[in-house]
Amino acid sequence: MSDANQHNDTFEAAASRTEAVAHFESQRRGFVGQLQHILHVNSSFVPLIVLVAAVLIFGLLLGSKFFSPFALTLILQQVQIVGIVAAAQSLVILTAGIDLSVGAIMVFSSVIMGQFTFRYGIPAPVSVLCGLGCGMLIGALNGWLVSRVKLPPFIVTLGMWQIVLATNFLYSANETIRSQDIEANAPFLQFFGSKFNVGGAVFTVGVVFMLLLIAVLSYALRHTAWGRHVYAVGDDPEAAELSGVNVHRTLMSVYILSGLICAFAGWALIGRIGSVSPTSGQLANIESITAVVIGGISLFGGRGSILGSLFGALIVGVFTLGLRLLGADAQWTFLLIGLLIIAAVAVDQWIRKVSA
Repeated sequence: MSDANQHNDTFEAAASRTEAVAHFESQRRGFVGQLQHILHVNSSFVPLIVLVAAVLIFGLLLGSKFFSPFALTLILQQVQIVGIVAAAQSLVILTAGIDLSVGAIMVFSSVIMGQFTFRYGIPAPVSVLCGLGCGMLIGALNGWLVSRVKLPPFIVTLGMWQIVLATNFLYSANETIRSQDIEANAPFLQFFGSKFNVGGAVFTVGVVFMLLLIAVLSYALRHTAWGRHVYAVGDDPEAAELSGVNVHRTLMSVYILSGLICAFAGWALIGRIGSVSPTSGQLANIESITAVVIGGISLFGGRGSILGSLFGALIVGVFTLGLRLLGADAQWTFLLIGLLIIAAVAVDQWIRKVSA
């Protein structure tokens, strides 16, 4: 046998062994790879499955008490504020940031709306516009400090949370505007709390706004250039800049929009509780982050669906109402939600590890 023929035989044998190993690896990792790909492309699948499972379990345990139209729409009413704030938080987290000031912006905007109406006699619609403008202004300041001054989002929004919260208490003097006064003199402030019935189910304008907001943002993030820029900045800002994305403009738009959405949440908060209270919404920061994390949006940015944040908020609402109807201690809710948060982050890390 010639050296050339021997070399060819050796090469073919090596290639055959390599192909066999590759085929074995493909079979071994095929299912895991496909599952990872599905979860990577559709990050809201996991929270959706958890939501459906929770509804079915509590439905079996509680029967018609839980499956009634009133009970299911009550969950929507209870999570409407968290759902709106979570939408704002989702935008920031998609850019690999985090906004700890969302709750403070929400409450301060509601205080502006109430105080401008009752302290200065400004018509309620104008006061609402002032509150919305206040939210946008605070969001713009957050965005400028993050994108231009290059400060970490965590530090910027932590500081802004303290500043806005202190300003809120100083400006309002801890004064609560009562529900009766609002109903009598400025019912427009409670517009988001207006209710209407659909086949036994009770909806509020705030619930409808939350659902429309999620739908619009979901479309914008998936089907517009702005949405692609948001994901690109969250994935790798330097690469996004090199590919022609204006990172500063994108971050500014995200933080301004986040502030505006939080101001709308402040308006919805007035409708939800009926009054203007500077001490309301104290847990909005944590609740919004909880909804986003359980909803499958990566804390590292660049991956996730804003629809998942709605599922995350609904999961919390289902567990809260279900356990309450079962007569369980409220601490069980916190325990289960804590486990879900850790599990959601673990799933996100697993997806990243497999895709690496």
